Amino acid sequence: MDLDLKGKNAIVTGGTRGIGRAIAELLAAEGCNIAVCARHEAAVDATVAALAGHGVKTWGGRVDVADIDGLRWWVAKAAHTLGGLDIFVANVSALAQSMDDDSWRRSLEIDIMGTVAGVEAAIPLLEQSTAGAIVVVGTTGAVEIAGPPRPYASAKAALVPYVKALARNLAVKNIRANMVSPGNVYFKGGVWNVVEENNPELFRTMVGRNPMGRMGTPEEVANAVVFLASPRASFVTGTNLIVDGALTQRVQF
Repeated sequence: MDLDLKGKNAIVTGGTRGIGRAIAELLAAEGCNIAVCARHEAAVDATVAALAGHGVKTWGGRVDVADIDGLRWWVAKAAHTLGGLDIFVANVSALAQSMDDDSWRRSLEIDIMGTVAGVEAAIPLLEQSTAGAIVVVGTTGAVEIAGPPRPYASAKAALVPYVKALARNLAVKNIRANMVSPGNVYFKGGVWNVVEENNPELFRTMVGRNPMGRMGTPEEVANAVVFLASPRASFVTGTNLIVDGALTQRVQF
C-alpha cells in the first residue's frame, strides 16, 4: 500500500536507535524528508547519513529533550530546514525503572515534559500542513500492571489522556493525534537484550509470557506508527494502538 508519504516532512525524537530508528528508517523509505535528534552527536550524524540513502532530505541535531528551550528551538529549526512539518513523532523516554528520586525526576522531565514541549512546539507548524499528524510512543505498562511500580509506566500513563485531548482539540485544525503502545520489544543494545545477558532466567520467563512465543521488533512497532502518521489513517485520531502480540489481557473498549 502506498501510504501517501512521499514529500512529507517528519520529525522523530530519539531517532537513532531501537524503535525510533526503525520509525525514521520506514518514514524515509516511504519518501518522507526526516529530521532526528538524540543526545549523542555521533549517532545522530551516522543516522542522518544512513537515512539520506533513501534519497530524501535529512537533518539532525544533538538534543536533550529535558532542555525544554533547546528542544523548542530544535523543532523550529528542523521544520525550517526540511521546508515545513507534517508529522511529529515523540519517541524519547528515560526508561526509568528504579523507585528513587532521580528516576522519577528524569521520567517527569523527559517522558512527560519532553513530550509535551516537543508536541506543543510542533503544533503551530503542523497547522500549516494539509495532513498534520502527531504520534506519541507509549507502553503497555501504562495500561496494565505487570510487576512493581515504575516511574516509566506511570509517566507514560500520564500521556494517554493528553493525546486524547489533543485529538479532540486539534481535529478542527486537521491535525490528528494518536499513541502507539508497544509490549516487550527486543533489539541489540535494548533493555531486553541487557536483561538477556545479565539475567537469562528472567529473560526466558518474560519471553514465555508472550503468547506468540517471542518479543516484538522495532520494525513491527514502526509499522504501526508510520501507518497512523500517514494520510491513509486520515480518520483515525485519539486512539491508543496496542502493539504487543496479545501480551496484555485487558479488553479494549
